[in-house]
Amino acid sequence: MKIGITCYPTMGGSGIIATELGIQMAERGHDVHFITSNTPFRIQFQRPNITIHQVDVNQYAVFQYPPYDITLATKIAEVINAYDLDVLHMHYAVPHAICGILGRQIARKDVKIVTTLHGTDITVLGYDSTLRSAIRFGIEESDIVTSVSDALTADTMSLIAPNKQIRTVYNFINENDFTMVDNTELKKMYGIPADYKVISHVSNFRKVKRIQDILYTFKKVRESIKVKLLLIGDGPELSKMRRLASKLGVDEDVMFVGKQEQVASFYQMSDLFLLMSEKESFGLVLLEAMNCGVVCIGTRAGGIGEVIRHEETGLLVDVGDSEQAAAYAIKLLTDEKYYKELQHNMLEDIKVRFSSTAITSQYEALYKELIDGKA
Repeated sequence: MKIGITCYPTMGGSGIIATELGIQMAERGHDVHFITSNTPFRIQFQRPNITIHQVDVNQYAVFQYPPYDITLATKIAEVINAYDLDVLHMHYAVPHAICGILGRQIARKDVKIVTTLHGTDITVLGYDSTLRSAIRFGIEESDIVTSVSDALTADTMSLIAPNKQIRTVYNFINENDFTMVDNTELKKMYGIPADYKVISHVSNFRKVKRIQDILYTFKKVRESIKVKLLLIGDGPELSKMRRLASKLGVDEDVMFVGKQEQVASFYQMSDLFLLMSEKESFGLVLLEAMNCGVVCIGTRAGGIGEVIRHEETGLLVDVGDSEQAAAYAIKLLTDEKYYKELQHNMLEDIKVRFSSTAITSQYEALYKELIDGKA
């Protein structure tokens, strides 16, 4: 198959999944074309069966802002015609599905469009009435629409109400990059004593991530256990969280390590991972931490409850409930038998529900369904 993929080429979950999916498809012998504003960051070197088509936006005096959407649609049409694409896989309804639909019309070819909803295009843009009809159009004019969780599917049907079936296809883990290994050396490098436990969190430090709840949880855990907190990432809430850590008197045991491109090693030195978000369409960081052997505590928000099976593969709390999160954390960090039980279940569950082979096969079947005219 000849597959075109458009995504944000950055470190966000949607870009990671789109890029990893393209790599997996290329390894299966398919011809993959990334049509993006830059080379996806996960493609560090040239790979067989992968071609990058960069969208260069020129500034014209007639436009107040650079016309990225029009330029992207034109580039998509160009790639459709030049390489006779079979399928376009657009990650996000707005703007990418819209651009894919326009690109198909410009090319005047019957290329099929798969659109994957990742969350922000629904949970943020969906509340903007000026964009709702455009999102609905992008969904309805796509040939197949998927979302990364049942929770996101439900949100989409509630907010956008499209006349379209939406299929849930979960995100997957890159088993090569995220593995369970002993990383005590990095722990030593960061000056963490061997007898200290490590709690970690990775995010873009936006309000929706509720980093304050992680700090409140950590303060309570710290009263009972020798523990350090690793906060990995950067964003608008970072300065405020530094001040809160100081106010709570825990700053000497909280390590703000900034944005890191290679986060696997931080998971590998962790004993517990916290994701206390108030909204989360899936929570790819959970899968990454879990496949590195780290048991997770998350909130009952969005797709988190689909990734973590409460009291089987991890633990869930209500949004804002740092008291319960702390109680769970203390139990996990002091009861080795209980920890190992959840860890074993967690690793087995990932192999069944979130493996790269299984999820890639689901998308491959969808592409074939479209090409064979069965959709």
